[in-house]
Amino acid sequence: MVRRYGHFNHAEDATQEALIAAATRWPQEGIPANPRGWLVTVSGRRLTDILRSEGSRQAREAKVARDASVADQVTVSDEAGDSSTDDTLVLLFMCCHPSLSAASQIALTLKAVGGLTSAEVARAFLVPEATMVRRISRAKVSIERSGIRFRLPEATERKERLDAVLHVLYLIFNEGYVATGGPLLVRIELCDEAIRLTRLLRNLTPDDGEVIGLLALMLLTDARRSARTALDGTVVPMAEQDRSRWKPDYIAEGVALISGTLGRFPTGPYQIQAAIAAIHDEASSPDLTDWPQIAALYEVLMSISDSPIVALNHAVAVAMARGPQAGLELIRELERDERLATSARLHAARAHLVERLGKESEARDAYLVAAGYSASLPLQRYLYAQAARLDGT
Repeated sequence: MVRRYGHFNHAEDATQEALIAAATRWPQEGIPANPRGWLVTVSGRRLTDILRSEGSRQAREAKVARDASVADQVTVSDEAGDSSTDDTLVLLFMCCHPSLSAASQIALTLKAVGGLTSAEVARAFLVPEATMVRRISRAKVSIERSGIRFRLPEATERKERLDAVLHVLYLIFNEGYVATGGPLLVRIELCDEAIRLTRLLRNLTPDDGEVIGLLALMLLTDARRSARTALDGTVVPMAEQDRSRWKPDYIAEGVALISGTLGRFPTGPYQIQAAIAAIHDEASSPDLTDWPQIAALYEVLMSISDSPIVALNHAVAVAMARGPQAGLELIRELERDERLATSARLHAARAHLVERLGKESEARDAYLVAAGYSASLPLQRYLYAQAARLDGT
């Protein structure tokens, strides 16, 4: 829609209304022969209505109306395009335009490209939802007023925006792999889309180590997807997963990517995280996981990132390598970080470690606190089950 008509902000509203219409009408009327063309047509008509209601100039309104009528004739092949001109990838770079602040770039892209709600984006940034709504609204207005063309930037411009693009893809994948809210642990469509876009990005930038590292990280992580839940939807921790259900092709591709990248390019955070994921995936059993090496890699990662989540993961790795008391001391330091004040992961990690120390009553309370902070229903059920297991101790 943005490619055809411009009007970034209004195009999003029109597209959302077309999707609502499809969700309402298709179950009764059947899916049209060209679903994407149907959506473009309805979106274009709705965009015309939006512009007319706001008193747009007659010439602009007539142009949109003409374009909308042309959309009736669109074919599936025309809409699909090829990988070099993928509309979603272009939109990704557009939302990461340098005229926006880094935070606004990422927030807007998560909303417009990733399809995350404002609440989900806020959780990714560890800020209140109201703050995020204002940030996204300002970014939309800036894009609308900037006159940015809908096109893939030249190589130099792409390089300037690459860090933001990678961060967005990373966050989209993470929201898919561990949904921060809702009834599902995994949002498969987000994982798949993040991997698809990262593959396209690698085709555009084949000599960037961090692009390769991010793709390797996604593949090595997503390889475990099917083993993360039992048949009834119950969460299965990594230590208890059936590793025969992990995807060997994803593991092989991911290991090959990161093995061929480390040492050839400047080392960045995605390459380090991919190396950590490879250590997990290559261990044939939990007992054979090289936790000291993982802890060491997290220490390297902490030297280039101030992420509290990285610090929390490091604390867990230290606990696995040196014992629960060592990890718990680090977690207690992290409890002073306001960004983790309402983190279910922090309290769940603390619960697990104090349980390993035999403090079952304290662990039960920590599991309950973690469950209260989690917006994910599967994780809530898992955490409440852990607390119930320790009831009365």
